[in-house]
Amino acid sequence: MTTWGFIGSGNIGSTVARLAVAAGHDVVMSNSRGPETLVDLVTELGDHARAGTTEEAAVDGDVVVVTIPLKAYRDVPADALEGKVVLDTMNYYPERDGRVAELDDESTTTSELLQTHLPGSRVVKVFNNIYFEHLRALARPSGDPERSALAIAGDDEEAKHTVTRLLDEIGYDTYDLGPLAEGWRTQRDTAAYAVVYAADPQDWSKGPAPVSADELAAAAARSRRYRDTDG
Repeated sequence: MTTWGFIGSGNIGSTVARLAVAAGHDVVMSNSRGPETLVDLVTELGDHARAGTTEEAAVDGDVVVVTIPLKAYRDVPADALEGKVVLDTMNYYPERDGRVAELDDESTTTSELLQTHLPGSRVVKVFNNIYFEHLRALARPSGDPERSALAIAGDDEEAKHTVTRLLDEIGYDTYDLGPLAEGWRTQRDTAAYAVVYAADPQDWSKGPAPVSADELAAAAARSRRYRDTDG
């Protein structure tokens, strides 16, 4: 059994937590507003869940999911995450996060920014390119013909093996994009972003569609950087 810590308990965080609890894991939920605001969520999640501070989620998690607005990434407690596998779900939205020059010129990626902030941790990009309702609905047991794959990227092979195992346990296959620098292939507005899991890209209310590892790989290969699509 694995204990998952969550720094951020919004749509993606709470959905991953539900999948983890359903797989028999423990979760420690946190947010910026304090554990008292998470009573309803942990009650819903049941006996395998508890609320804590961000520091407690970082310390107590065997793996820790960072699922907050990118603008707050510097608030993630680096010392508490020393040696930990950190799952990064963040996307860059300039209208929310403010302008980040190195993301605008694509000299780095969101996960590389987080890795720089967490030099003692092993960051793996995951969960950033799927709508939370689709994430909840598409989980399937191993071997199911309609099982979907999620993309990961990371610089540490052992950390990626850990994440691959955990994804398998919560209902997903894995497609490895390669190093963190390749994480841009699933960023917003690319071919492998959220619409790839939508049965109707124009109307997400029609539900999700399974996406195999091969299909996800093909979408990632079609992805283009913004600078390559200008004009």
